[in-house]
Amino acid sequence: MNVSVGNGFLGLVILILDIWAIINIVQSNASTGAKVLWVVLVLLLPVVGLIIWFFAGPRGGKV
Repeated sequence: MNVSVGNGFLGLVILILDIWAIINIVQSNASTGAKVLWVVLVLLLPVVGLIIWFFAGPRGGKV
């Protein structure tokens, strides 16, 4: 596999996971301020923000 193809695929996977995290953040029961902070964290630090959100962030809670 070409290195640039592998890097492009990894970037696409990170993008998809970040979008998934943002959707879950927006659908969560957290306050608006908390949602904004989490979304900004995920956008500014795509990999680290995603990891932090996965372990400590709000999840979609609407039924």
